[in-house]
Amino acid sequence: MDVTSGRPQAPVPAKRRRRWPQIRANNPQRQAKTTAPQPENRDANVYGALDLGTNTCRLLLAKPSPSGFTVVDAFSRIVRLGEGASQTGRLSDPAMSRTIDALRVCANKLIWRNVTRRRLIATEACRVAENGLEFIERVHVETGLRLEVIDRETEARLAVAGAEPLIESESRKILVFDIGGGSTELMWLEYDGSSYVISEWISLPAGVVTIAEEFGGVEVTAASFQSMRNYVMSLLGPFVSKIASRNGGSLNADHLLGTSGTVTTIAGVQMGLRRYDRSRVDGSWLTNSDIDEVVAKLLAMNYEERAASPCIGRDRADLVLGGCAILEEIRRAFPTHRLRVADRGLREGILAHLMKEDGAYGSA
Repeated sequence: MDVTSGRPQAPVPAKRRRRWPQIRANNPQRQAKTTAPQPENRDANVYGALDLGTNTCRLLLAKPSPSGFTVVDAFSRIVRLGEGASQTGRLSDPAMSRTIDALRVCANKLIWRNVTRRRLIATEACRVAENGLEFIERVHVETGLRLEVIDRETEARLAVAGAEPLIESESRKILVFDIGGGSTELMWLEYDGSSYVISEWISLPAGVVTIAEEFGGVEVTAASFQSMRNYVMSLLGPFVSKIASRNGGSLNADHLLGTSGTVTTIAGVQMGLRRYDRSRVDGSWLTNSDIDEVVAKLLAMNYEERAASPCIGRDRADLVLGGCAILEEIRRAFPTHRLRVADRGLREGILAHLMKEDGAYGSA
């Protein structure tokens, strides 16, 4: 299959945050009192991409530009839509309510920016939950947004499309991975002389939320961390065997490319950032020793210490070590000296695809 080319923004202080008019549910008794935001006039088309994952709701709005596209607005909020779903098989009422609140903000931004082309996707939590499709319909009724539940292959392809610009130009074999809240996608790319092609891919039913719920994320010991790793190892086995068979037993990539909150968090901690800075993290490189040092540091911290870290915070303090366990097994299976960090992924991939379909990608 041919490939075509976050991290949440730090919250804006409340006194400076623009108050978006709220879209209300379709209640006839209240419609007369509801005033929808009026769209702004724009000279160029604005494209929208929404990614509703197991842990986070993210929106990215952009215009075509000579370099590809230029971001005009963005939104990210941790909603934990899939919280508890790995045990119950259902999305909980509190999780759905939190998510609806975030999606109302997204709906208002799409109207305000007069978005002409959009793709709004939902991933693992809505794929596997018994009431996932019911929730999708509720979203439409209460926010006006029509979400598309994509399959795992589409998710993998979009993640690669978003991160591909960060592949080092001389590379010929690359492992791209996306550690999500409910699943982890791994894609083995090979250069065919003109473009990068996904030769093998897999979606593991394990992400930072599901790992934390299975093994515990607040109090993590060396033993429980190893149990996390052993579980991930068992899931990775078939994919590792495929790649080894394809490459004469070799599992060496020119470099790894990771797009997820786990790798951006590790990069921020390694840099000693006092506040997360996407401009410094996106496209940065981590060596094996860098990652070893940060993982050991995080394992030595208790929950409160992780929550106090400016690049982790309380919303991720119980999830970060589950992500580290997944990353450690990816590194063990595919040894290489360097990992490139991508604070980009599905949303960027969606925008690139939409603009290319319109012949607008890379235009002013």
